[in-house]
Amino acid sequence: MNKAERLANAKKLSSKVYKTDEFNIKNYSASFLALVAVAILYSLIALMSGVLLWFETGVADANITNYGDAFWTLQMSASTIGFGDHYPVSLGGRTVVAMMFYVGVGIVGFIGAQIADRVLGFADTNVKNRELRKQNTEILAHNKILEKKLDSLISALDK
Repeated sequence: MNKAERLANAKKLSSKVYKTDEFNIKNYSASFLALVAVAILYSLIALMSGVLLWFETGVADANITNYGDAFWTLQMSASTIGFGDHYPVSLGGRTVVAMMFYVGVGIVGFIGAQIADRVLGFADTNVKNRELRKQNTEILAHNKILEKKLDSLISALDK
């Protein structure tokens, strides 16, 4: 694949991932953001499940005895459901689950906000701010034109 083909493929991919507005600001698609958020969430769950299992292994009365139980526990913690069928008994395990809870609430909340934004159509303040900046630029340019006209009128009256 030559350089031109790679560039064309990159442009196709970027057009699906984000659109650039007139201020050269990237506006990422909601589906891309949701996909990234889910990938981050489950990557963290997969990683932290090993840590949780490590803390719980060999602890008396531990009910998280395999990787699947640890994964399930962190998934339920991240979603704030927490069925209670598996729970940590060690301090380290409880710390891992608590961290996953806070991270999960943030990521799941972000995904929910993305969905609510698309369904309910909340106002995008970033777009409104960019529109206001554009209007301010136009107003300032128009004011400079008017200022020049006033200056020429004043000089004509002085003569």
